[in-house]
Amino acid sequence: MLLLAVGECHAAGLTIGVVAPQSGNLSLIGTQVVAGAKARISKDGDTIVTVDEPCEENTGGTVADALIAAKVQVAIGFLCSETLEGALPRLKDANIPAITVSVRSRILMEDALKNAWPLYRLAPADGAEAQKIIEVILRDWAASPIALIEDGTIHGRELTEAVRVALEEKGLKPVFTDTYRPGQDQQVGLVRRLKKAGASKVFIGGDRSDVAIIARDAAAEKFKLDILSGDAMRAANQPVALADGIAAVTLPDYALDPTANAAVADLRAASIEPEGYVLPAYAAVEIATKAVSDAASDDRPIAQHIGGGTFDTAIGQIRFDARHELTDNPYRLLEWHADHFAAPGGQTK
Repeated sequence: MLLLAVGECHAAGLTIGVVAPQSGNLSLIGTQVVAGAKARISKDGDTIVTVDEPCEENTGGTVADALIAAKVQVAIGFLCSETLEGALPRLKDANIPAITVSVRSRILMEDALKNAWPLYRLAPADGAEAQKIIEVILRDWAASPIALIEDGTIHGRELTEAVRVALEEKGLKPVFTDTYRPGQDQQVGLVRRLKKAGASKVFIGGDRSDVAIIARDAAAEKFKLDILSGDAMRAANQPVALADGIAAVTLPDYALDPTANAAVADLRAASIEPEGYVLPAYAAVEIATKAVSDAASDDRPIAQHIGGGTFDTAIGQIRFDARHELTDNPYRLLEWHADHFAAPGGQTK
């Protein structure tokens, strides 16, 4: 009952499985994945087979069985590690590679490599966000007095600690570190402590609303403070609006990139808004389609063509390294201007 075939076109001979939640809390994201994949697959007249992803323990085997029964050549989507853990051993036996657009677990990829499971990750790996933040700080802030503050959450604390350790390994010691109380209406006390410590740059491991309040209160105190935060900045611009110039290491809005123009036009013509996971799913199908086509010209399996290929996609050029991860870190340094994050100074990275 997990299997739900969509589309009637079989002439091209390419069948791609799309694994995504069809109900529950993740159904909205699942709908985005299916919409993006279906738009790209139908463009070539190929066949899409969607399989519901319950995201529960011990359901991966059933998902794999549905994909195998449908004779898919590649499966994309996979929002949950629970699915992949159970599905990958069976997909390996059936020579069906999987491309996840969401799962970031480092342990899962280590298991996949150890067991030769055919998993490729289109999502950033666990740790990629911290890696890019560290790169940016070492490149742009190394000569400045830096503060590191975080909101006490697991993610905020671990992200900020990774940055601190990397800086101190390079001989850079922050002039101020602190854990602030999140969700407050004002952060004047914190801002004054930052000013007293002599910080001119601060990395904030916290959410968007706290960053906006800290920036507002710094401006009110006439304190020039350069602020950098992480991917949590991709959130609603409320209750306090974000000030222009605040920087974030975050995933870009792919729909704004010129490489996505054609795909965005196709999607909107089909009344599909290119948001969330729509374009990554569209790109995953582009990768799968080219890999299957390339595999038809030699005797190597499709998975090897995914691992060894270069793919021009709606989200940019994609390559995978020997560990089946993205060769290029997808996180970018962006700045807030007016109503969206954009590359500083017209840069793209």
